[in-house]
Amino acid sequence: MKIKLIKMDDLVSIITPTYNSEEYIFATIQSVQNQTYTNWELLIIDDCSTDKTIEIIFNLIKLDSRIKLVALTENKGTGIARNTGVSNSKGSYISFLDSDDLWKPNKLEKQLSFMKENHLPFTFSFYECIDEEGINLKIRKEAPSLITYEKLFFCNYIGNSTAIYDARILGRVPIDKIRKRQDWMLWLTILKKIKTVKPVPEVLAYYRVRKNSISSSKIELLKFNFNVYNKFHKMNFFTSLRCVIIFIFTQFVIKPSYTKKL
Repeated sequence: MKIKLIKMDDLVSIITPTYNSEEYIFATIQSVQNQTYTNWELLIIDDCSTDKTIEIIFNLIKLDSRIKLVALTENKGTGIARNTGVSNSKGSYISFLDSDDLWKPNKLEKQLSFMKENHLPFTFSFYECIDEEGINLKIRKEAPSLITYEKLFFCNYIGNSTAIYDARILGRVPIDKIRKRQDWMLWLTILKKIKTVKPVPEVLAYYRVRKNSISSSKIELLKFNFNVYNKFHKMNFFTSLRCVIIFIFTQFVIKPSYTKKL
């Protein structure tokens, strides 16, 4: 994909919730500072870390005024942390970056160009997986070239750290307070408005696979997905169970075809 030169007049607000991320937060912030598109603000929402996360962030704030910290006084979960970031944001675009993930240096520039060229209010990209040490696992996660609400309903193809939406068109979309899977619910909320979403068809981010992450535990993932159908979508027990069964089929039969081993 060729990069079309774009004016750096649109502020991008990057929302990063964090909790005890001292091992990764420096590299995550550095990947933002290395962006070729420089008109951004990084809003880090600390959810009551007890390690050196805040100390690391403060040291970087001294050197870069684009980095901002909001420290919550009570641990409330990722959903509330992200909402706090969105409500404090000033950008025309809202983007998300988890505190252990990384961006490629041209991530913002390429993605904004793609959005403007195709007149899209919401996009995401492919990503590759790295381990806890930052070593590339040679696994690339791709997605269908066009995703409808119905497709997304049974499978979250959108990596949180790859998504950007235009707040001037969609507004600042509220994020559910549920502690897990709120990113998926956010994408579904957006797709109710715009019907479809297209990915930037290349890798622009790195997702860190951690041993204790929810996404690494299939059983826990299914429990949280049941709650999404049952509580967020307000479906009864049996309908929610049916949706989880379809989700399992999609997750293990259809989605793997979009995973490439490099």
